Amino acid sequence: MSAPPTYLALTGGVGGAKLGVGLAQILPPSQLAFLVNTGDDFTHLGLHISPDLDTLMYALAGEANVELGWGRRAESWRFIETLRALGGESWFNLGDRDLAVHVLRSERLRAGERLSRITQQLNAALGTQHAVWPMCEEAVPTIVHTVEGPLAFQHYFVRDRCAPAVTGFEFRDAAAARPLPQLLDWLADPALAGIFLCPSNPYVSIDPILAIPGVRTALRASGVPIVAVSPIVAGLAIKGPTAKMMAELEVPASALAVAQHYGDLLTGYVVDEQDQALLGPLRESGCAAIATPSVMLTLADKIHLAGVICQFADDLRSAAK
Repeated sequence: MSAPPTYLALTGGVGGAKLGVGLAQILPPSQLAFLVNTGDDFTHLGLHISPDLDTLMYALAGEANVELGWGRRAESWRFIETLRALGGESWFNLGDRDLAVHVLRSERLRAGERLSRITQQLNAALGTQHAVWPMCEEAVPTIVHTVEGPLAFQHYFVRDRCAPAVTGFEFRDAAAARPLPQLLDWLADPALAGIFLCPSNPYVSIDPILAIPGVRTALRASGVPIVAVSPIVAGLAIKGPTAKMMAELEVPASALAVAQHYGDLLTGYVVDEQDQALLGPLRESGCAAIATPSVMLTLADKIHLAGVICQFADDLRSAAK
């Protein structure tokens, strides 16, 4: 009897985490692993903060703050309120419950532990069983180049609220980073059946992962379908500044442009039903494409989309045999 199929999902923050929850609902831990952007990571108030790793962890653990759309549920804010009253740097909100994660991660990193190991321990402590990996152990900070000069990602995204017009992106020190051994082992497993690019920002959530030397090559060498879900629906980004960035880069804010950005990495592409008209151009470009409801407002929405992309990957694999 052959082993059950396995899948890998590449993800960034909130949008990707929503699909991650859907995938985790239909695939057991033995069949699903996540590779998460850490270009957003930064040191703040002496703490190592990993926003995308924590967003996925809280989502999978049922701890996400659905009211705010970020952070941890049932949060309180006495620390940041006190810091603000004392004149401290308070532009990046740190909740009291969330703060414990950052303190523990920072302490273990200073003690010489690997980020991947710390991430595994934190997820296990919250009851998450699926493998959640940082894109690498090394620091590869995303720098947003803007008309006002280069900005660290969180300065652009949170402090400046994405206001400066972007001109490009840099993944600093990416050349010195290496893929995780456990990622390469997962990709080499004959049971691997599909790789998913979640509906995260292609420029600052997925591209940093692909910038790690050897990752893109290993994804393609796996020989399985690579399926992306568009983060753009009817010309708008469901979450975050993707559409704004595309306009400032003079790229059409469309699902088609996102597929063109990924280029020949893709085997298949999923657009929202509102973008059904794009299926023809996508297929003419050589990319298999389907349309389905992709806006994830409920758990049922997340599970539906997860099921669609798994079936799509399976169909593409069967067609290639």
